[in-house]
Amino acid sequence: MTMSTTQVPLAFASCSIGLPKHTLHQKIEAIRAAGFQGIELSFPDLLSYATLHFGRDVAEDDYDTLCEAAKAVKDLCSRHELVIMVLQPFANFEGWPAGSRERQDAFARAKGWIRIMDATGIDMLQVGSSDSAGISSSFSDLAADLRELADMLAPHGFKLAYENWCWATRAPTWKEVWEIVKMVDRPNIGLCLDTFQTAGGEWGDPTTASRLIEGVSAADLTVRYKDSLEELSRTVPSDKIYFLQISDAYKMDEPLADVVEQGLRPRGRWSHDWRPLPYDGGYLPIVEFAEAVLRTGFRGWVSVEVFDGKFKEKYGDDLMGFAHKAQLVTDQLLATALASGDKTK
Repeated sequence: MTMSTTQVPLAFASCSIGLPKHTLHQKIEAIRAAGFQGIELSFPDLLSYATLHFGRDVAEDDYDTLCEAAKAVKDLCSRHELVIMVLQPFANFEGWPAGSRERQDAFARAKGWIRIMDATGIDMLQVGSSDSAGISSSFSDLAADLRELADMLAPHGFKLAYENWCWATRAPTWKEVWEIVKMVDRPNIGLCLDTFQTAGGEWGDPTTASRLIEGVSAADLTVRYKDSLEELSRTVPSDKIYFLQISDAYKMDEPLADVVEQGLRPRGRWSHDWRPLPYDGGYLPIVEFAEAVLRTGFRGWVSVEVFDGKFKEKYGDDLMGFAHKAQLVTDQLLATALASGDKTK
C-alpha cells in the first residue's frame, strides 16, 4: 500500500467522501485505491450499510443488527487492507443533569457503541464536545461523565479521543478540552485535534463581514492565534494526541446569520457544508495548526474529515479522483508543516 511521503499514517473519514447515493463499499474502494491506510467509520455510514445489507430499515438503537453489520464492515475493510481506526461521531454525551432522561439515553448509547466497537475491532471512540443546551457549566461535571465513559471503555482495551467542536456549548477550544482531559485523569483518554475546529474557532468567524473574528485588530488576532498554537506545542504531550483531522473552510459570499438554525449554531452549520480539502478553496490558517501539532512530536494518524457541499459540482461521481486528490493535498500539507517546523527549531 502506498505510504504517505511524510511517513505519517493517513486515514479518511467515511462520511467525508461522495454523495448520499454512494455506498460504504464504494467509499472504501476509493479510499483504498488512493493509498490511505485507515478509515474513520462514521455511524451514519454503518447505519446505511446495515439497511442495505439486511434490506430493511435499521433503527439507530438496534444494536444487535448493527453489530452484525459491523462484523461485515470489518471483513470488508480487512479485504481492502484498511484499518478502522475510530468510530465517530459520538455527540452530546457529557454534562446532562443527574437522573435526567438525556443522561440515561447518553449512557445507553455509549453501551451500544461499545458493542459495535467490539464487533468491529475498533479500539478508539471519538467524542465531540457537546453542543447541547441545558448541560452543566462545570468542567468537573463534564470530566466526571467522560471519566465514567473512559472507565467503561478500559476493560475492552479501548480509548476515548475527545475533540473540541468550535460551536460547542462549554468546551469549543483545544485548550478547554485539554483541561477537561487532564481532569479526567485516565490513561485511555486523549485528544482528537482538528485544523478546522481550531482555526475556525480562534481565527475565522462565518458571521462577520470579514469572515474573521472581529473586535480585535487583524494583527492582534494573528498574534493571539500564534500564541495559542505555541501553547499547544509546548503543553500537550504527543502521546495525548490520538489523531489529527484536517480540512479547511470556505469564505462564503454572504455571512451566516448569527442565530441557531435547525439546532445548530453558525459554526456548526459552517462545519456541516463548507469544509473543503486543504488547498481546495478554503481560507483558514490550517498549515500553521498542523505545524503546531507536529511540533509536539506527534506522528500518529492524520485523517481527512471534510464536508464539502460543493462536492457534486466539483467532483461529480468521481470518488477515485477525489480520494487521490485528498491523498496528494494531505501529503502537501504535512510536508509543508514539517518543513516549517524544522525551520523554527
